[in-house]
Amino acid sequence: MTERSEPPVTAASSPEIVPEPPASRTAEPAEAPARLVSTWNIANALTIVRLAIVPVFTAFLFMDGQGWRYGALAVFLIASLTDQLDGWLARRYGLITDFGKIADPIADKALIGAALVSLSILGEIPWWVTIVIIAREAGVTLLRFLVIRHGVIPASYGGKVKTVLQIVAIALYILPQAPDLIRWLLMGLAIAVTVGTGVDYVVRAVRLRQVARRSRAE
Repeated sequence: MTERSEPPVTAASSPEIVPEPPASRTAEPAEAPARLVSTWNIANALTIVRLAIVPVFTAFLFMDGQGWRYGALAVFLIASLTDQLDGWLARRYGLITDFGKIADPIADKALIGAALVSLSILGEIPWWVTIVIIAREAGVTLLRFLVIRHGVIPASYGGKVKTVLQIVAIALYILPQAPDLIRWLLMGLAIAVTVGTGVDYVVRAVRLRQVARRSRAE
C-alpha cells in the first residue's frame, strides 16, 4: 500500500475517522458492478416447466396399457433432461439466481417423489425405498430453508450424481419388462449415494451456520 504523509490514525486517537487518500494520488480503478440477473430467464423457465410436467407424468403412469407406460417414460425422461439443460444454460450464460438454486432442487424432488410414490402405489417399488429417498430429499429441502438467512447451499456434484442415478433407476422401473437384477443394482446404488449426500448437506449446513455466527461476532 502507498505510504501516507499524514501520521497514522490509531484506535486510541480516532476509532471512527480514517483519512482520505490525497487527491493528487492516482486512485485504483473501481471494480465493475456485478451484473444483475433477472429471475425471469430461460433456465428458471425450464425449471418451472419441469414442475408443470409432473402431474402429466403421474397421470400417464396410472393409465392402463403399455403404450401409456412408454408415454410416461418419455415424459419422465424429457422432464429429467430439462434439469441438465437448465443447469447448463444457467452456467453458460450466467443465469444463476437464488431462485434457481432453490427451485431447481425442488423441481427435481417433485419429479422423483411423484415417480417413487406412484410406483410404490402400483406395487413395483417397495415403500421403504420410497420413504428413505423422500425423507432425505425433504430433509435437505427443509435444511436449505432453515439456513437460507445465512446463505444458499447450492447443489453439490454428489447431489447431481445422486439425481442421475435416481433417474436411471426409476426409468428402469417405468420401462416394461426391464431386468429385475439391473433395476435393484441401480436402485441400491442410488439409495447409497442419496443417503451419503444427505449427510454431506447436513455437514455443509452446520459449517455455513458457524461461519455466519463468526461473521456476526466479528
